[in-house]
Amino acid sequence: MLNYTRIMRDKSFLMIPGPTPVPESVLVELARHPVGHRSKEFSDIFMSCIESLKWLGKTKNSDAFIYTASGTGAMEAAISNVLSPGDKVLSLVTGVFGKRFGQIAQAFGATVEMITADPGKVIDLKILEQKLSLDKNKEIKVVTITHSETSTGAASDLEKVAKAVRSHGALLLADAVTSLGCMNIEIDNWGLDVVISGSQKGFMIPPGLSFIYVSPKAWEYYKKSKCPKFYWDFGKHKKSLDEETTPFTPNVSFVYALKKSFEMMQKEGFENIIKRHDRLKTRLRAGLKELGLKLLCEDKDASAAITAIYPPDGISVSDIRSAYKKDWDITVANGQDILKDKIFRIGHLGFVSDRDIEMTLAVTKKIFEKLT
Repeated sequence: MLNYTRIMRDKSFLMIPGPTPVPESVLVELARHPVGHRSKEFSDIFMSCIESLKWLGKTKNSDAFIYTASGTGAMEAAISNVLSPGDKVLSLVTGVFGKRFGQIAQAFGATVEMITADPGKVIDLKILEQKLSLDKNKEIKVVTITHSETSTGAASDLEKVAKAVRSHGALLLADAVTSLGCMNIEIDNWGLDVVISGSQKGFMIPPGLSFIYVSPKAWEYYKKSKCPKFYWDFGKHKKSLDEETTPFTPNVSFVYALKKSFEMMQKEGFENIIKRHDRLKTRLRAGLKELGLKLLCEDKDASAAITAIYPPDGISVSDIRSAYKKDWDITVANGQDILKDKIFRIGHLGFVSDRDIEMTLAVTKKIFEKLT
């Protein structure tokens, strides 16, 4: 087998859950000379992105903010703006990032209880409903959930979870880092209170921006919050947004890129974006099964953004990832935490097409022919 990394340049391809491939037209925007972030030119671009965020999240009622930060920064912003030390938080944990949400709440002094699903599984809705129904005194103030768990590829039914939490009265914080822009999310119709996401996933730009939606109900929690905050302060961002600007210096180049990415997304159309991700997921999962590979998640719980795969007996994850990279210059991801070296993960979100999936399946077949 030829080592393509030695004879080809600029042919690397990411098939991981993030960062994801970036369109050339978006990369060109990153190369533009920046303008002043207090200029009218930048304000117009920035506010266009805010309106596009509302389009993507299907909301007219929630405020949308753009932070120069990672998805974890958005998690911290969500927690620090709605909680007070001692508040009780129920964290629904389906993997590494669901657990992280709870850990951030603990760092800000919350009393956190975690309901943890087995790897590749989602939280049983009946268990959640029972837990909430037993909270007669409404001690649970906030529920956190990761919609599409990047570490396992398990996707919760966010609409049904939101309905259960809404019946209880708690505030729902949803991590939509690998679902927004890939899976249907209806912030207003589902009653989602705080939703966060990141630029390096379905948004098709590099890591560096995070996005936060804040509902009217969440603003009521904000008014009572006693957690320390400065850079993350929703109030500062709201005040600046009303003036069509930002409270601190933003990543101007990334906002340019985001606008271009939104133009591509809106041209494709919301429904077509969702259909494409569902189609890619279905084809990849079917193709992997045809190769005899076992998947971590059942079809009913599978994310449209990422698929986790067990290695065949006798073949290590390290050897599999090495073969993808050295022979084909394709990067796939290892497992994380307790799943490290036990699974490998293929991302199929953002700037990914049917051709990319067929290529990945063809390469996967050749890899296992070589390794077995």
